[in-house]
Amino acid sequence: MTITATPTPGKTLLSPTDHALILIDFQSQMAFATKSISPEMLRNNAALVANAAAGFNVPTILTTVAEKSFSGPMFSEITDPFPGQKLLDRTSMNTWEDAAVIEEVNRIGKERLVFAGLWTSVCIVGPALSAIEQGFEVYVITDASGDISDEAHERAVERMVQAGVRPITSLQYLLEMQRDWARTETYDMTTGIAKKWGGAYGIGITYAKTMFGASEGGH
Repeated sequence: MTITATPTPGKTLLSPTDHALILIDFQSQMAFATKSISPEMLRNNAALVANAAAGFNVPTILTTVAEKSFSGPMFSEITDPFPGQKLLDRTSMNTWEDAAVIEEVNRIGKERLVFAGLWTSVCIVGPALSAIEQGFEVYVITDASGDISDEAHERAVERMVQAGVRPITSLQYLLEMQRDWARTETYDMTTGIAKKWGGAYGIGITYAKTMFGASEGGH
């Protein structure tokens, strides 16, 4: 049998229209104890993800736990890209056990879900495993999630991978949405997000464009 290659993307690659993003508990109280990633990097990566989702019009759920009574407001880096969007506040540690969140998941109607938030071992493991069990396809943005220790984060990711979750990173999420630099309608947005929150890669884009007028869409 001969296999013939075709210039088409793999089915497991994400696109702006095939999933919903759920951002969970990016709040001060949860961040204070997060040690597996620095707070600066966490906020940077979360901002990159939120802006990527908003820019590509990905349906996004923002959910908090005990916002007024204990955990504090969600990071502005997360909420600013979604002006006026209601945050779904919960009492449950497992987001998947909150009826309002599930109602929104069903309203959006995507069978592929992407998660990020604090803490990985509780706020992400809970809904990720629950969604997998109910037949959803689940991705977790591991560098936009964090936990009270490296051990807690790594074991949580390992546990989810064993259950079928696909781990990705924040910059990977952005670039997978774009996927082709010839897509000129989102080119400036994607490179703009990368320049602001893409770390050394963003610095490289700024350098190339400033010094040489370079463009990834050219040959």
